Amino acid sequence: MRILHTGDWHLGRTLEGRSRQKEQEQFIDELVEIADFHKADLIMMAGDVYDSVNPPAASEQLFYEAAARLTSGGRPLVVIAGNHDQPERVSSVSPLVLRQGITLVGLPTSEPVTVHAARTGEIAKIAALPYPSEARLGELLAGDSGEEELRLAYSARVGKLMQLLGREFTPQTVNLAMSHIYVLGGVESDSERPIQVGGAYTVDPSALSCGAQYTALGHLHRAQRVKGEGMIRYSGSPLAYSFSEAGQAKSVTLIDVAPGGEPTFEEIYLRCGRPLVRWSSTGGLQEVYNWLDEGRDASAFIDLEIRLSEAMSMNDIQRLRKSREGIIHIRPIYPQMELELEQISRSRMPVQELFRKFYQRQTGGAEPEDRLIELFLQLTEEERQQPEEGEEN
Repeated sequence: MRILHTGDWHLGRTLEGRSRQKEQEQFIDELVEIADFHKADLIMMAGDVYDSVNPPAASEQLFYEAAARLTSGGRPLVVIAGNHDQPERVSSVSPLVLRQGITLVGLPTSEPVTVHAARTGEIAKIAALPYPSEARLGELLAGDSGEEELRLAYSARVGKLMQLLGREFTPQTVNLAMSHIYVLGGVESDSERPIQVGGAYTVDPSALSCGAQYTALGHLHRAQRVKGEGMIRYSGSPLAYSFSEAGQAKSVTLIDVAPGGEPTFEEIYLRCGRPLVRWSSTGGLQEVYNWLDEGRDASAFIDLEIRLSEAMSMNDIQRLRKSREGIIHIRPIYPQMELELEQISRSRMPVQELFRKFYQRQTGGAEPEDRLIELFLQLTEEERQQPEEGEEN
């Protein structure tokens, strides 16, 4: 049986107000093309169909169209709800689509999913566990326990559910598992919001030990394999959704597995989507304009850090934004200001006052506009929230 594993579509997501709808439409086109070209027998979508519990109508329509296209030749599609999804919304159309081979699992259940592969005649049993939040598990795990105790209790509960879901696995079936969950050892990025990674909601890989030959995971946006029983993989997101994902190659995973056999996989890289890149300029505004004139990263969304000796004006900022619509963030870095920030932080002078004094000195006494001060405060907050080099969240 050939299985196509994908997840974390986040339909409806924007980037600082910029729509990603066209890119998501391109992804669906490419996914259908991959499924048809490689003759996939089953599609497993591992959660986060949408980016919010109340997605735009265009995003819901895109999902329904994708489901129809992926199953048009009798190929089954199994979808679970992720932490961004409203589980009842995901599964609400089940009565209409089940006969088309589309299985939508919104809330955790003890019943596995059974699908038939038309091409090979094989049967797959899927231990499908949607995002198992505390509320969705129907248990109160909090209280006076510490984080480690909570993590162990949560992981144990997930393990019990997976064992229940895998009870119908047989040597004659292709035995699969799927969940939207954070497994210990996975590498996250800051676009998996707002989840409790690395804390009480972390699951030990042993909790997924239910006899599955392959476990398809969603939640983390970087494609990766996780240690554990059988083969356990995150497919990653199809698009880069934050600058912490800059430079990541996006993909879907193709698996070949027979009853009782070892799975093999191929990572199929995607062409769709605008890249997210970080520019760091030490040569001032002119260097940035040279890059723009050269057409550097012409189709990308850009996070720009620029080191300057003099304060940027509103005209400078507006000119940059007009030069390339893909410039998302502009973070000026002033060496003198860095030093003074260090000194002033000890005296607790408001940051806006520091900026005002710096601007006056650099401009011979001119007062910065209120709008410029507001922009500076916004940029310093964005800088504060940026992950350190080498960190993901």
